[in-house]
Amino acid sequence: MQRAIEAVKRVVTVTSIIIVLLSATAFQSLVVGGEKQDVSFIIQSMVTLSNPSDGTRIWNLTAEERTINLFMNNTWQTVQLINSSFPLETTAVDEDENPTGFLEFPQSELKPGENVSYAVAYRAFSNPRSLPNIAEDESGTLAEIPDDLKARYSGAEGPWLVNNQELQLLAHSIAKNETKVLTIVKSFIVWIRDKITYKAQGLLPYYPNETYAEREGDCDDQANLFITLCRICGIPSFLQIGCIYLPTKRTNETFWEGHVTLVYERIGWHGWAAVYVPPWGWLPVDFTYVIGGLDDPLNAIKQAAVVAFQEVIQYVNITKTDYVASYKETKNFLQNNDFYIYERNEMTREVSQGESGNEILEMWLRWGLIATIAVTFTVLGLFLYIRKLKREVRRGCSHDQEPSGSQREFYCKQVSLS
Repeated sequence: MQRAIEAVKRVVTVTSIIIVLLSATAFQSLVVGGEKQDVSFIIQSMVTLSNPSDGTRIWNLTAEERTINLFMNNTWQTVQLINSSFPLETTAVDEDENPTGFLEFPQSELKPGENVSYAVAYRAFSNPRSLPNIAEDESGTLAEIPDDLKARYSGAEGPWLVNNQELQLLAHSIAKNETKVLTIVKSFIVWIRDKITYKAQGLLPYYPNETYAEREGDCDDQANLFITLCRICGIPSFLQIGCIYLPTKRTNETFWEGHVTLVYERIGWHGWAAVYVPPWGWLPVDFTYVIGGLDDPLNAIKQAAVVAFQEVIQYVNITKTDYVASYKETKNFLQNNDFYIYERNEMTREVSQGESGNEILEMWLRWGLIATIAVTFTVLGLFLYIRKLKREVRRGCSHDQEPSGSQREFYCKQVSLS
């Protein structure tokens, strides 16, 4: 009896392995097929500005509180504003050349006990992405960078402390006398990889000299140190910010002694650098969200999240604005006046009706095939084993192969009952 049980277990085990292998193949096929298609997302944001009832000050609402960013449109993505709780009064382009809009609020101030809330929603279409093949020996030199780009994206503006002597010494000591732009960029990537530890800074970003002094920083902190080093050497660069679709992410955090609450649903925010490298033009450089890690320093470019994932949607370029100073000013303003901001961001991936139908049909076909093969193997295995068992029993009962004791008696009883 034990022998029969063990045989059945072996058949079931083999069948299970087949099911796992086939199902893995089916899943892989679905995922790979999905990656090759355009995808779309709904990005929603709800913001509440609150002046508590026990407050003593009036919050005079400025254009800054009414401003919303309208995302970027480029060869990789198209983003549309599809809904807003208040109408758009006007649209404009900010000093970093990002499209923005101004909402029409129903009031111009918040007295103690009052608040105002607004919600906006965007649809983002994301295309498959790729970069040109890059190699150090094919890199252009510093002399090949257009002068207008150097003037526009290599200055001491924004959070980039190009005139800081300590950072100047660092940049030149790393770059040495190298002239190939990609080689210089690679050397900066290696230095930051080896010397700067990732650490989330909450809601208040570092200046590059702070990241250098602390030897730590998060995504945009590291990117800003890199940008500063590049600009010191005359390499055009700036910061990019985007959101990432993260299906399992759920966070609810407060900052600045409770004056800011941020809720994230399936969304994360990320920063990386954009650097100009001839002959390829603008390339991303990412330090903290890289496929395969930075053992190969050029993965910071080739496998940057914005290239590797269609789930990354670019939000804004920061080319001039000192957003670090803006964060500090906002923190002081909220705490000194006892005002509060609540913000909830959510990102959802859309599935088209045709795509959904095709995926369901493909899933049923594959799982139907898996089930058919599994049942066939199980039945065939058991049939062959029972057939073999009966032959052995008959031989045992006819003394062709003499079973011993109780084993022979059991076999003969089974034959007589069959």
